[in-house]
Parts: sequence; C-alpha cells; structure tokens
Amino acid sequence: MSEPRSKAQHRRRRSRTALAVGVPLALTAAGTFTYGADLGVLGSSVQEASAAAPAWAADTADGFASVNALGQNGTYGGRGGQIVTVTTQAELERYATATEPYVIVVAGTIAMNPVGKEIKVQSDKTIVGRGTAGHIVGGGFFLGRGVHNVIIRNLTIRDAYQGIWNDKDHDFDAIQMDGAHHVWIDHNDLRHMADGLIDVRKDSTNVTVSWNRLSDNNKTFGIGWTENVRTDITIHHNWIRETEQRNPSTDNAAHAHLYNNFLEDAPGTSIKSAYGNYARGGTKMVLENSLFQGVRNPVIKDSGAAVVQRGNSFSGTSGRNESGGTAFDPKTYYPYTLDKAADLPSVLKAGAGPRASIGTTAASAKAAAATTLTVAQDGSGQYRTVQAAVNAVPANNPARVVIAVKPGTYRELVKVPSNKPHVTIQGTGGSRKDTTIVHNNASGTPKPGGGTYGTGGSATVAVEADDFQARNLTISNDFDEKANQHIKDQQAVALRTAADKVFLDGIIVSGDQDTLLLDTAAKDRLGRVYVSNSYVIGNVDFIFGRATAVVDKSVITLKKRWNGTSAGYVTAPSTAANRKGILIANSTVNGDVSAGSFYLGRPWHAGGDASLDPQTTVRNTNLSSAIKSTPWTDMSGFSWKDDRFAEYGNYGAGAGPASTNRPHLTDAQAANQEVADWLAGWTPSAS
Repeated sequence: MSEPRSKAQHRRRRSRTALAVGVPLALTAAGTFTYGADLGVLGSSVQEASAAAPAWAADTADGFASVNALGQNGTYGGRGGQIVTVTTQAELERYATATEPYVIVVAGTIAMNPVGKEIKVQSDKTIVGRGTAGHIVGGGFFLGRGVHNVIIRNLTIRDAYQGIWNDKDHDFDAIQMDGAHHVWIDHNDLRHMADGLIDVRKDSTNVTVSWNRLSDNNKTFGIGWTENVRTDITIHHNWIRETEQRNPSTDNAAHAHLYNNFLEDAPGTSIKSAYGNYARGGTKMVLENSLFQGVRNPVIKDSGAAVVQRGNSFSGTSGRNESGGTAFDPKTYYPYTLDKAADLPSVLKAGAGPRASIGTTAASAKAAAATTLTVAQDGSGQYRTVQAAVNAVPANNPARVVIAVKPGTYRELVKVPSNKPHVTIQGTGGSRKDTTIVHNNASGTPKPGGGTYGTGGSATVAVEADDFQARNLTISNDFDEKANQHIKDQQAVALRTAADKVFLDGIIVSGDQDTLLLDTAAKDRLGRVYVSNSYVIGNVDFIFGRATAVVDKSVITLKKRWNGTSAGYVTAPSTAANRKGILIANSTVNGDVSAGSFYLGRPWHAGGDASLDPQTTVRNTNLSSAIKSTPWTDMSGFSWKDDRFAEYGNYGAGAGPASTNRPHLTDAQAANQEVADWLAGWTPSAS
C-alpha cells in the first residue's frame, strides 16, 4: 500500500472431490511441513484401465442427484469402469450404448449424422469433454426410461438449429430424458439447438443441473410433461442468457430446488425473454439467491403451484414476479451453500461451462504436454535467469509452461505479463528454501529513469497472467529498512498477483511491510488466489489487496520491525463491495514477537474509496499469544466496524471469546464462509 502506516464459507459441493494439490506438502505440526507423494493420473488412448483414475473421474453429484433413492445411492456415472477416449460418432455410440460402465472422454469435435441424432445413453456412464475441446455438433443425447446413474459433463453441445426459431417440427435437444433417474448435467455449454437445450420429461427424477452455460435458444429447459407429481430436481449455478422461454418451465415437480442461477436478458439483442422461472401444475419450488437481470415476467406460477422465494435479486425486470404456498426444506434432503445473488455475474462468468481441468488424462496431457523450460545459474539449463525463461513463453500460450528452476539464489525481478497464462514456476530442489528469487526494491526506491517504484512496482515477482502457479521455492524482498531510513515509503512487496486462478503451493513468501500483495487486474475483475501449505512472513499489512484470496493450511509468521519493536497487522484487505476478501483457514499464526502486539487486520480503503467493503475472515486457525485481544483496528479514518472482519473456531493463546470488539461468525454464517465459497467453482490442482 502506498498510504502511510500508523504504529498504533460442502458444505458446498461436499460430494465433489477434495482439492488436488499434486506433490502435496502436508502441515504436520505448527510450522512443520513434509512432502507427500505425486498424485497419479491415468493415461488414455482408445481404451484404458481404471486403476489410477484421475480425480475428476471420481467426482459425484450434489443436489437431488446425490440422494439415495430408487435403488441408486447417488450419481457417480461410469466410475470404476474403463476410461475410453473417443473422437468419432461411432466410437461415442459404441461406448455410450454399452451395458458396461464407462468413463467416455470426448477429445474433439464430433458432428452428428444425421443432424438431430440423439445417442441413446445407457446406465452407468460418464460422458465428459476433454478440457474445452469436447464438442457435439448438430445432435445430443437421449436417456430413456429406467436409465440411471449418468453424468454428462464438460461438453459443448451446439448447433442443431434448423432456421426456425420456435421449431415444432425438429425435436433436436441437447439432452433429453424420458423416465430416467439419477442424472448429473454439469459444466456444459449448451446452445443454438432446434428445440430445447435440456428436457427432463415423463417422471425423470433425482436430477441435478449445475454450472452450465445455457444460451442462444428459444426453449431452454423443460421439466415435466406428466400428470404425476414425482420429479425431484436441483438446478444451481447456471448462467442462462439470451433465451426466450422455459428458463426453466417446471411442470408437476414434487421438489424443484433452484438456487444461484443467473438469468440475463441483455439489452440490444434480438432475443427477448417471455418469462423466467415458471412453476406449473402441482410443482413445489424453492427459489433462492438467484439473479434476474432484464428478464420479463421473471417468476410466474400456476394457481396450484407453490413457489417460495428467498434472497433473489431483480434488476431491470418487468411483469409478473410471483410467489406463494408451502414448498419444502431442501436441507432435509442434502447440504448446500448459497452464494450471494449480487456475486453471480462474476462467479458464473468465471466458473460456468467447460473447464480445462476436467476430462484430462495422462495420455491427453502427454499429447498436449506442458512445455518445460529449465533455469540454472551455472549454465546447465536453457536459461540463466527466471525472467529469460518467462520471456521465452510465447504470447497467448494455450497450454501449461513449467519453468523448472534449479537450486540457487536468483537476484532479479520477474514479471509474468497478462498475455502469458498457464505458467508454473517451480523450484527443483529438495526444499522450498533451496531455490530463492529475491530483490530489494521498495515503494520509495528511485527508478533509473526517474520517479520511484511505488508499492505495486516494488514486487520481486509480479504475476499478471491467469492460471499461474508457483511451488517449492522462496520469493523474497530483502529491502533493508534500517539501512534506508532516508527512504520515506518503505513498503516492499515480495510477490504481487493481479490475475485469476493463482495457485501458490508449498512456497515461502518473505518480507517486512507489504510482503504479499493479492490484487486483481481491475476493480471490477475477479481475482481468485489459493495459497496452500506455505509460509508467509512479514510485519505490517503483509497480506493485503482486493483479491478473493484463501490462505489455507499454512503458517503465517510474524516478525519484528527494523528497530526491534513488535507491532504490526497481518491483513489489510481492500475488497470491492459484493466480493469476498481474504480468508485465512486451517492455519497457524506465530512468530518471535511480543505478546499482544499484532492485529489480525485493518480495512484498506485504497485511495480513500468509501465504496469498498474490506473483508478478512480468520477461521479454524491456531493464534499465538502475539495476537491482540481486540484483533481488528481502524485505518486512515475508516472504521473496521463498518466493514467485514470476523473469526470462527480459532484456538490457541491468541484466540478469545466473541464480543463487540471481537466478532465471531455464527455456525450458519460460517457455513457460507468456507474455502469452496471463496474459490467459487474453481478447484486448484497442480500442473
């Protein structure tokens, strides 16, 4: 920060696979880490054994698809069956229609012949796109009566459109089911089909539809077409945009739980919404924390239907917005966690649709193998400096580039520009202390061309590219405050990030004031950072910025000031309103400093911006006696009590009971402030 210092949220998606951190470093005691083993991934050609299946192949559904019913305990697809990779329609049909369980990876674009063909999927199948490459063009999938335990995931299904907008002659859906059960439709991009994008018909039940992009269509999503009130369905975290009707239309559903969906009718487009969510017949619907933007008739219901609304947001909508009747409590069926409706544009634009991390097997990874560039000071590598290796990464590189840095101390400045995503900088030594990148600029250090560096410009390593990773090394700023008292602004950043999906795994970040700047590319941009199994060392505001950042399973080490005094602040968030700020979880805060000398944080309203809403939550963390009994304080005229500062479940000598000066989250509040809530659909994994 450039301003002067004083001295004075499964529960979400619990059924999904835990965070994969590859070459993990497990915290075995306060301040102690040990190395674990590599996480193996499975190779694939056309057909593969399933002994070492990749993590995504073990993912299971949440919502109603996770409920034990009709003899099926949850939805796990082809898990346990062979993993096969397909590139043709014939291969896809062969495995999708087989009686055995299969995990089917679609590795390219498959154009359906004839146009409109829907492959008849049988039970116990996972059909998943490889990264963002899996496209089904001009057709889709059909699940008939009794078909169950099916996952359709990470695919783009598109372009069966026959030139007639309200097409009643071509029943060409992306996904249609008649009497199926236990189906999970997740992280797909469905668009521009002749009829509906998703049809859940004829007593199909135990269905979950999550994290999809649904767009450019007349009929989005129809549910029902039966007189029986039987269907149980969960619809969450879908981005529905530029669609006219059935968003969704839910007919005679026994339990329809819709939450955290973003329905958008953007101005200036030719497609206009007729209505949004429609509860028909005897449907019982719970509609929570969804955002309706520009939608006409956002919520409508028949006289016999029940719609319970909670926490929804309506912007620029018109017409009917209805609720009434008694529905049900979804939490009696499964756990879930709600995002705020206001957060959904950023959460879903970043997280919905196909993910590069899903569907990749060892063979596909080998085919698109990460390029490795080696750095060694002694000339035994391709480059002698880390920056030279970064410079060698091609602009807009489509795949991972690993910069393997041999042990040594590299005194240099490193910048990863925004047009070089998917970069990993990794030390190759046996310890994170073996490889160090270090420099000593401060905010007030004169620049060779005039002026000073400023806080952000002082960073030893600056990351502006998305999907960046660092592991097994130390990043340091060793600016000597004592020797440079003539320099007024002594903020000295070791690592600055201004990007999304930054994964810092098993590293040390060391400095004094302003050690770790976790920023975003712009105030209105989402920037998620996950720091795991690491050390962060400093004394004044040394974890700070406006990113949505998690420090998990790590050690935060407090150090004395240059003159030997103990006084400081761990965090200084500068969070934008309606965003999540800094979360410290499952960690340890310690250091050789005086008892009661450090605050956990204070609000940084950068530039005096009163619209900001800084947030720090510290939970399930061991606090040493160094933490003050009143752990939050004001900054630059802004009161911490006007922003978001809280604890939950902390322990140790520095923990304390709740009070007006030490707010604690309730259990219900804490359920919405877990690591998964911060990451918003992103699962960091080593690559």
